[in-house]
Amino acid sequence: MHTLKIISKEEIEKRLSFDNPWWQSNGRVDRRYQNFPKRSYFSSFYKLVQQDINRAIVLMGSRRVGKTVMAFQAIDALLTKGISPYNILYISLEAPLYTGMALEKIVNMFQDIHQHSRKEGLFIMFDEVQYLPKWEIHLKSLVDSYPAYQFIAIGSAAAVLKLKSKESGAGRFTDFLLPPLTFSEYLAFIKKEDVLITTNGGHFNAIDIEALNAEFVNYLNYGGYPEAVLSITAQEDSARYIKSDIIDKVLLRDLPSVYGIADVQELNALFTTIAYNTGNEISLESLSQSSGVSKSTMKKYLTYLEATFLIKIVHRVDINAKKFKRATRFKVYLTNPSMRSALFGTIEDDEAMGSLVETAIFSQWLHIDSGLHYARWQKGEVDIVNILNNWCAEIKWSDLVVKDARKLKSFIAYIKQNKISNNTVTTKTISQERIIDDTLIEFLPSALYAYRLGKNILEYL
Repeated sequence: MHTLKIISKEEIEKRLSFDNPWWQSNGRVDRRYQNFPKRSYFSSFYKLVQQDINRAIVLMGSRRVGKTVMAFQAIDALLTKGISPYNILYISLEAPLYTGMALEKIVNMFQDIHQHSRKEGLFIMFDEVQYLPKWEIHLKSLVDSYPAYQFIAIGSAAAVLKLKSKESGAGRFTDFLLPPLTFSEYLAFIKKEDVLITTNGGHFNAIDIEALNAEFVNYLNYGGYPEAVLSITAQEDSARYIKSDIIDKVLLRDLPSVYGIADVQELNALFTTIAYNTGNEISLESLSQSSGVSKSTMKKYLTYLEATFLIKIVHRVDINAKKFKRATRFKVYLTNPSMRSALFGTIEDDEAMGSLVETAIFSQWLHIDSGLHYARWQKGEVDIVNILNNWCAEIKWSDLVVKDARKLKSFIAYIKQNKISNNTVTTKTISQERIIDDTLIEFLPSALYAYRLGKNILEYL
């Protein structure tokens, strides 16, 4: 009878060495990470990495938004700053070799390999941390046991990580959410920001609104993911790249493994229905009928899809900006409009454009808890309202709204009812301010508004 072989300590050490090439090479990360453009969020993240406080960082976000790249860029910055290559450990818990291994055991092996003491300033990154059961308990224990070490946990199941982080890591974890590319980042990645946008005293204007709109449509179709933006191959086959590499991996692998879902076809049907209806108001009843999933299962699946950062549920308020006690209807947005294009084909100016533009503008806000809702009452509705900071926006991909004041009747009613001074109505090409029914309205092209949001929101970090 043959006894099963056990993975040896030497094999694990060999893999650790492979995953951390700076231990042997010239003390730098792979050149492709050095050359990859940095996200606008990098400096805020790197500042956290360097902070000398006894807290772990939990870097979270959906698949393919650049979390691992940003981690390697942070490692490279540490190495360039003069941190010893032997003081930095990176491992991906997705690698089969580490399956079932406790985080502390990995840290102990790292200590043994380089003879580290408990008081040294070490930087330890655990990628794909959601694959380790009870990772949050392990991580909190490490933070308490090794106050001199900086721990960074990286994962794709954003809401799961956030929930676990709050439950078990209170006072010990700092959450950092990396969203899909904002429109301003997209323009910077393709090196067209300076060509299409001009800045005047903190105000952004379009140099050529038609050219800006053309890039905004590209952004809607494939612009949320850094690799897709920089790869012609991925753009030409965005359906394969985004659907296979991002959506399918979450629906067919991540969610079943984290939550034990048996019927992935049901989940797939639900997500497809939601993606097609992004930005529209729906009810559990209608969603259940169109996707064939029971209402009780539906609630769970919606939670799971939000947890993996594929969707964002937005709740309704009335004309007085008051929440409903029983929320039977709500809006569901894709966190990235290019997911819809990957599933149903690219869009130009078809009827889906309005919902996709609204989805894109909403997605600029995703990384901060911004108090966003939509308003709907018997005689009207407003697309986006912020009940924390008392502003509202109506999203259009048309210039007709500037000429036809009747289209703004509900919007103006909401503004007057809630004494709102900061409002925006988006258009296709027109920028202007107008007084309509004693109310000052700011009209701004949707593409410019999306750019401005992405740029300004970074100041919140």
